Amino acid sequence: MPGFDKNLDKELFSGSAEINNSKVTVAVFSYNEGTPKLQITRQNKTSGGEFTFTKLGRLNKEEVEAILPIIEKAKAHL
Repeated sequence: MPGFDKNLDKELFSGSAEINNSKVTVAVFSYNEGTPKLQITRQNKTSGGEFTFTKLGRLNKEEVEAILPIIEKAKAHL
C-alpha cells in the first residue's frame, strides 16, 4: 500500500481566526475523492512574527467562540 500522496489531498474549504499570538485554522479536505473530513490546526507566532505549526491542544472560550462560525461554514463542505 503506497504512502500519503499530497497531490490526492484536495482542500475544499479553509478559514482561520487569529487570537492573540496564535492562529486556529478550520479546513475541510478530501483525500483521493473520498469522504470530506474536518481538520483543525493551530499555529503560534514566533518572536520574529512568523507562524509555526504546533499541537492544537485545548481551546479556551475565546478561541471556541472565534472558530464556531468557521466550523458552521465548513459544515456545508462535508
